Amino acid sequence: MSGPELNGLELNRRALLGATGLAAAGLLLPAAPASAAPASAAPASAAPTSAARAFARAGRPVLTHGVQLGDPRSDGAVVWTRADRPSRMFIEISRDPDFRRTVRIRGPLLTPETDGTGEVRLAGLPAGQEIHYRVVAQDLDGRADSQALTGQFRTVPRDRRDVRFVWSGDVVGQGWGINPDIGGMTIYDAMAARNPDFFLHSGDTVYADGPLEESVTLPDGRVWRNVVTPEKSKVAETLAEYRGQFAYNLLDENVRRFAAKVPQLVQWDDHEVTNNWYPGEILNDDRYTEQRVDVLAARAYQAFHEWQPVRRQDAVDGRVYRRVSHGPLLDVFVIDMRSYRDANSTGTTPERILGARQARWLVESLDRSRATWKVIASDMPIGITVPDGDKIEGVANGLPGVPNGREAELAWVLQEISRRRVRNTVWLTADVHYSAAIHYSPERAAFDGFDPFWEFVSGPLHAGAFGPNTLDPTFGPQQAFVSSPPRANTSPLEGFQHFGEVNVDGATRQLRVDLRDQAGRSLWATTLDPSR
Repeated sequence: MSGPELNGLELNRRALLGATGLAAAGLLLPAAPASAAPASAAPASAAPTSAARAFARAGRPVLTHGVQLGDPRSDGAVVWTRADRPSRMFIEISRDPDFRRTVRIRGPLLTPETDGTGEVRLAGLPAGQEIHYRVVAQDLDGRADSQALTGQFRTVPRDRRDVRFVWSGDVVGQGWGINPDIGGMTIYDAMAARNPDFFLHSGDTVYADGPLEESVTLPDGRVWRNVVTPEKSKVAETLAEYRGQFAYNLLDENVRRFAAKVPQLVQWDDHEVTNNWYPGEILNDDRYTEQRVDVLAARAYQAFHEWQPVRRQDAVDGRVYRRVSHGPLLDVFVIDMRSYRDANSTGTTPERILGARQARWLVESLDRSRATWKVIASDMPIGITVPDGDKIEGVANGLPGVPNGREAELAWVLQEISRRRVRNTVWLTADVHYSAAIHYSPERAAFDGFDPFWEFVSGPLHAGAFGPNTLDPTFGPQQAFVSSPPRANTSPLEGFQHFGEVNVDGATRQLRVDLRDQAGRSLWATTLDPSR
C-alpha cells in the first residue's frame, strides 16, 4: 500500500523502515538540565556531556554523541544515535530542510543493555535524492522528547551519475588524541569539504590499546594537549572500556559534524582490540589482566557494532565483510583480514588471512558484480611488509620468490579474479600510517596468472605518522608515489596525515584517485580508464 506523500514523492511506509537497537551498557552520560520548553532541533555536532555515570532520569532525554550514517543504499541508509536514559528513538525524514512535510518513523528502544545506542535502517526512499532527517529520543512515558539532532544525506542513484568518496584509517593512535588547542580532528572537516557521497573507514577506527596522557612534549618543545577520559587512560579490557573508545572519538565536534552528513562504510583491523592480534592469541603484556585475546575480541566486537553504524545482518558473517553497491558505476567489497587469520608467523608455509569462506565469497561476489568498478576495501596492504617483531603481521612475508605464507591465499584470489575475467578492480587500504600508490604487474612478479592492478594507501587520519615500509617483490610492486614523515610517530601538528579521494565520472566511467593531505590538498593523482 502507498504511504504518505513526501513533497510529491510516494513513500511506502511498510518498506520505509528496518530498525534494530544495537548497543549495550557502558559509558552512559548525565542528562542535561530539565527544561519545560519544547525540544528544538540542533545540529548533530552539538557537544556531548563529558562526565560518565549511570543513566539519568530527570528532565528530557539527551542524545549524547550525535548521530551517524552508515552503509548508504539506493533506498536509504542506517541512522545511529545514543541517549542518556531508557527511551525510544524516533526519526523524521523530509525532502525539505525546514521539515514542512515529514514522515515520522518509530525506532528501537535505547536501553542500558545496549549502552543507550540504537540504529534504524531506512528503506523505501527515492534513489539519488537529498534526504533531510532529524532524530529524537522520547521518554518511555511518551511525554518528553529530547532536543532533535538534524542531518542529511544522498541516497545512492540508480543511473550513471558521478560518484565521489573518501577513505582513510587510524584514529587517535600513538598517543595523539583530541587536542582542543588546534580545534580537534580538523581533517574530518577537510574531508567534509570535498562533499563525498560516503566515507570508507579502512580500520583502526579506535586505538583500544593506546592510552592517552594529558600532555606530550614534541621534539621542538611544543606541547600537545589531549582530552582524556577514564576509558582512554588505560588499555581497554572490559566491555565498558571498549565502548569508551568509540565514545571518545565522538566527543570531537568535527567527527560528529561529519558523521551526521556523510554515510560511513566501516571496517575494523587490530587496534579495535589490541595491537597485531590474531584469533587464539594469549598476550604477554603486563598492562592486561585479561590475556586471552578471544575474550577481548568478543567484547570489542560487541562495542564496535553498538557504536558504529554497521548492522550485523548486513555482513555476510554477521561481523564485517560485505558488499555495498553504489549504483551501476561502483561496488565496494569490504573485507576482514583480522578475524579469520592464522597466527602471525615468519610466513614460510601457506597460511590464511581471509579464510576459505571469505576468500570464496570475495571472488564469487566480484564475478557476479556488474558495476563498472570493483573497489576492494582492505584493512591491510598487499605488498607492503608489515612486521610483528620477528614475525609477519600483514600479507607480505618480505621474502622474494613465489607466494608463501599469507601471500598464497591472496595469490589464489588474484588468479581467480583473472581466471573469471573480472575487470576494473582497485584495492584501497590504510594501516601503515603513510600515503602511497602502488602498481602490481605479473611482468615484475615472482609468479603469473593475475592481471595488473593498483593499490592505493592513505592515512593516518589522526595518529602518529610512520614509514615508508619495505615493498615485498612477490606480486611485482612498483611504487608510483609515497608521502611519509622524516621520523617515526610524528604528531598531527607536524603534518603527514592523509586521506584519499576517488571520483568516478558518470559520462566517461573513468576513475580518478587523489591522495590528499590533512588540509585536503591533492599531493598526487592518477586517472584510470575502465576495461571493456
